[in-house]
Amino acid sequence: MLETFLFQFTSMFTMINPIAAIPIYIALTEAMTPKAARWVAMRASITAFIALCVFALLGEAIFSFFSISVNGLRVAGGILFFVMGYEMLRGRTVPKRVDGETDGDFGSDVAVTPLGIPMIAGPGAITMVILTNQASTGPGSSISMYVAIFVVCVLTAIVLASGRQLLAKLGRSGSKILMRLMGLIVMLIAVEFFFAGIKPYVVDIARAI
Repeated sequence: MLETFLFQFTSMFTMINPIAAIPIYIALTEAMTPKAARWVAMRASITAFIALCVFALLGEAIFSFFSISVNGLRVAGGILFFVMGYEMLRGRTVPKRVDGETDGDFGSDVAVTPLGIPMIAGPGAITMVILTNQASTGPGSSISMYVAIFVVCVLTAIVLASGRQLLAKLGRSGSKILMRLMGLIVMLIAVEFFFAGIKPYVVDIARAI
């Protein structure tokens, strides 16, 4: 049981890679109070936890019903991240706050998308929980998987909150430089997402020709 949990935990933590979510989190919460930013980190992790549990239970049925694939999710996520990275490189953030929108309302939106889904609960993590659930050998294996998802999401919230503390130490000028550097990193992540998703489509087209 413990060995199964450790394998699932390490695999899921590596796949989710919460450190990769820090650039977007920092950019989106830059103007928020520390308390509001921590709430966004917690809300994003809760969203990711719920999404991964739902996909673990119903993911295969959902994808089959709508005739979609994980590769489509990769392509869509790659486009979304590229737009965000480009705007971050220009010193802006996406999505943008609407005039009069409170930290709470804005935080609720960005915690769900893009932080919770598809940044934390991304294509790789979704595929992993679906396959792990299919390969489950019994109730113990399934329970350990959900515990692993919970622990990874809690650690993700802590990692994001720590990234926010780093921003506070850098100061305003440092944070602007960091956001532009992180924008470039997000764009590189987006390119990897996009081409990983579109490659199977290109291969299928080439085979058809």
